[in-house]
Amino acid sequence: MTFYDPRDDLVDHLPALRAFAISLTRNAATADDMVQDTIVKAWTNIEKFEAGSNLRAWLFTILRNTYYSQRRKTKREVADVDGIHTGALAEKPAHDGRLQLADFRSAFGQLTDEQREALLLVGASGFSYEEAARMCGVAVGTVKSRTGRARQRLAELMQLEEEDALEMTDDATLSVLTAGRTASA
Repeated sequence: MTFYDPRDDLVDHLPALRAFAISLTRNAATADDMVQDTIVKAWTNIEKFEAGSNLRAWLFTILRNTYYSQRRKTKREVADVDGIHTGALAEKPAHDGRLQLADFRSAFGQLTDEQREALLLVGASGFSYEEAARMCGVAVGTVKSRTGRARQRLAELMQLEEEDALEMTDDATLSVLTAGRTASA
């Protein structure tokens, strides 16, 4: 009695599998990749094939499932030829931001009360110079001057140069510093 191994018949179904794959993908290279994936899956899972059933139908089912799995995966993927999206997903170590935040807090504590107030209102809270001036009961120019001097002093205390990148852990702190680096008050 001879033992039947369905792996012996896999090659016989390659032309039909390739034709089916081309009809699904409309691309010969992709179809060839899918047929290869199908054969690898069939070979590694041959114990799941029920002896006496239709090998061709089983292979076509594997191919079809492979095709739809790849389509679902492709819908979730973003073309990123230049690596722009991947670069945006990179995450800096959290400790860098915490260290700079600690430096910021130390420097922020060395500012005058008026400078801290101006930065908190204009930089962190997002109020306009006019709104901050009304809240503080001073002229708009005074708030602009306090804010500008405070940002300049923070940059000095933190030893920041114009081209230095900031790795802050919270947006409010970052906004306090960066607004002064892009526009002078």
